[in-house]
Amino acid sequence: MSINTDVKSQLTPEANLLAAHPAATGILTIDLDAIVANWRKLEKTAVPAECAAVVKANAYGCGAAEVSRALANAGCKTFFVANVEEAAAVRAAVPQATVYSLGGFFQQTGDAYAKIDCKPVIGDLNELAEWDVFCRRSGWSGGAAIHIDTGMNRLGLTVSEAQGIIPRINAGDHGITLVMSHLASAELLNNPANAKQLSAFREIASLFTGVPASLANSSGCFLGAQFQFDIVRPGAALYGVNPTPEADNPMQQVVDLKARIVQIRNIDRGETVGYGGTWTARRPTRLAIVAAGYADGYFRAASANDGTRGAEVVVAGKRCPIAGRVSMDLIAVDVTDLDKSAVRRGHMVTLIGEGITVDEVAHHFGTIGYEVLTSLGRRFVRIYKGGEAVVAKDEPAAATTEAVASQPTAAPAPATPPALPEAAALPATPAAPPPLPAS
Repeated sequence: MSINTDVKSQLTPEANLLAAHPAATGILTIDLDAIVANWRKLEKTAVPAECAAVVKANAYGCGAAEVSRALANAGCKTFFVANVEEAAAVRAAVPQATVYSLGGFFQQTGDAYAKIDCKPVIGDLNELAEWDVFCRRSGWSGGAAIHIDTGMNRLGLTVSEAQGIIPRINAGDHGITLVMSHLASAELLNNPANAKQLSAFREIASLFTGVPASLANSSGCFLGAQFQFDIVRPGAALYGVNPTPEADNPMQQVVDLKARIVQIRNIDRGETVGYGGTWTARRPTRLAIVAAGYADGYFRAASANDGTRGAEVVVAGKRCPIAGRVSMDLIAVDVTDLDKSAVRRGHMVTLIGEGITVDEVAHHFGTIGYEVLTSLGRRFVRIYKGGEAVVAKDEPAAATTEAVASQPTAAPAPATPPALPEAAALPATPAAPPPLPAS
């Protein structure tokens, strides 16, 4: 038997790229131009409010440094992350941006916030007292946001606690640069909780004289102008997740995920596939075994069995069903209906893209697009398309350029942060925090 060793010549360009990275299991392509287009759409929807960007969890798995740079080039000035570590990555990428950390403030994190000029989002009176102490000791005046709970019942000062600090706001020199709350059910257009939260936030935010206010998340941007206040904070919508699930998705698809076929095999009618033998071939069947699984963020819930059809993938331009259980590293796909010459070992299969959206995959996973994006594994080669040209808001976009990552992208070397005052030596006996009004 002769074996053709010139495998590369038989493969698609994507497969050839992956062949140069034998440790990778697939290719995750992230379209930065699509992210910028989504941000611009949200910005236009929110005018005259400022449109910020939530880039927490490594920009929902899409790369915080790359996404932040592309959005900053497009005009985005304010970014939200989950913690100080994430803030440092964004600060290195966009040195002049305003960065807020949603994770709150603890005494031991003060120096880290000051070093990178990051503003904490404070949602507890204890945090506020600790922040006050740190600012007094260090001389830092970088500012902070106040988070008020209007119905999520997760983080934030209660409305009565927020009312208690209004005298501080009225006294001036308070250091509060933003007052915000978070919608619990914004994706449900007619949910009465939205109007209830809006009313509560509008009333309390009006007492924070001169302080910008923010309520709307991705879905909140589409609830109407009354929800938008001074700043909107879209997250998942930037990355292609539908912010209006009761209607068509207004956002562009951002990610495309392909994985490699590692084997083609034939089974007889009546044979089973995968762990537990839960899927039985009803005819002589041809299978493509694909190098991706739940260790890569392709959830086991997408499996198929004899009573339930699982998710689909695209092979040679056509949708094909998964056969059997998704395992840690492998998926079996029924390609019986495809021409034999169209499917070969080494060819690529599309798991997300070519009409398969993140939201469709999330439906099969029994979850939401947020979890899909943030679960996509690091065994993929990441490719970034576009995002390099600086384009004025009212001008047509320049020709898209494509940057290819030869390996999973690492964050660039940190840029020098803005100059900040050195923290003073802490006294042996902690100074008492300024008095806080009773809630």
